[in-house]
Amino acid sequence: MNKIIATVLMLSALVYAGDMGEGHAKKHMKMFQSVPMEKASIVQDGKAKMYCTSCGMTLPMFYRTNHSAKVNGVTKQYCSLHCLSEDIVKYGSDVKDMKVVDNKTLKFIDVNDATYVVGSSKKGTMTMKSKYAFAKKADAQKFADKFGGEVMNFDGANKIALKGLDKEIAMISKKQAKMAKKGEMMYKKMCKKTDLKFASTAEAKAFVKSSKICGEMKGKKLQAVGIYLGRR
Repeated sequence: MNKIIATVLMLSALVYAGDMGEGHAKKHMKMFQSVPMEKASIVQDGKAKMYCTSCGMTLPMFYRTNHSAKVNGVTKQYCSLHCLSEDIVKYGSDVKDMKVVDNKTLKFIDVNDATYVVGSSKKGTMTMKSKYAFAKKADAQKFADKFGGEVMNFDGANKIALKGLDKEIAMISKKQAKMAKKGEMMYKKMCKKTDLKFASTAEAKAFVKSSKICGEMKGKKLQAVGIYLGRR
């Protein structure tokens, strides 16, 4: 029971931390996953390229767990293996060229060349069991020696991610539903109205930020409004 409660609290915090904006970046740089904007490689294109295509969270804030893949021939970037796993389940063989950030160099590497540390004391992204990757097994082992966790390849890490996927999706969806209701109230009170439809939270957030229909909205408010518009 305590583990379930801890999981809910952790996932709730991650959902709310979707976009803190540049003004809040320094306050949240203590998050292990975060890196400065200039050190993050954004490999996807489009107006929403700074956000995870699955959950809409800001990619540099969770960069150390970032993954990427070509889905139906289009490069997508994710905040976590959890979000990539959703597309693996959804699109199967259409998910190709999967990559992950090497925590040593902060560069993207092929997942098949990576060594993961699963379940360290460092917080995970969108999951209770953290998953950090390294290009060299020696670096992964040093990380595990210092912070704990099990050293394994991508197949092992992905099996663990897929095993816990349904439970994590259910928990996150429940929290996002509550955020969407708050986002709806904020949108009606603070924003100019739009009839545009959005395919994702990421697209909605990018539009709100660029169009300024809600002023200089950022942080939890932007995430909540983005979730609402992305689901509307």
